[in-house]
Amino acid sequence: MSGIDHEAMMRIALEEAVRSVQEGNSGVGSIIVRDGEVIARGRNLVETEHDVTAHAETVALREAGAALGTVDLSGCTLYTTYEPCPMCCTAILLAGITDVVIGARPAPEERRWPAYTIEWLIDALGMSPMMNVHSGVLAKECAEVRP
Repeated sequence: MSGIDHEAMMRIALEEAVRSVQEGNSGVGSIIVRDGEVIARGRNLVETEHDVTAHAETVALREAGAALGTVDLSGCTLYTTYEPCPMCCTAILLAGITDVVIGARPAPEERRWPAYTIEWLIDALGMSPMMNVHSGVLAKECAEVRP
């Protein structure tokens, strides 16, 4: 992860979040980066696709798998404008993503699952050594996009 401009990458994810809002969805955007290159983009499509699984992270994972011709995304970094939910976190783990960079997080009183954080889930599953989580990158900008 050294040498990568996290803010520049998060700004690309923010572009996806803005598109998501413009299309009538919740404003979350994600990208997947490998060797400093964006290999996939995703934005929340839940409302427009009528698909509860079409979160920004899962859309990006599908795009990355198609682009690389594999479901093994080890060595890749996922940037997301908002903390991934438990479904997305599990998919990220299954894909073997090495690093997750998060923009904003919900305030404790806004959490749908009160005890949940991405760190809590990966720790509960014994996966902490396999994934690095970094948060707070452009947090204010990311929080402002998500209605």
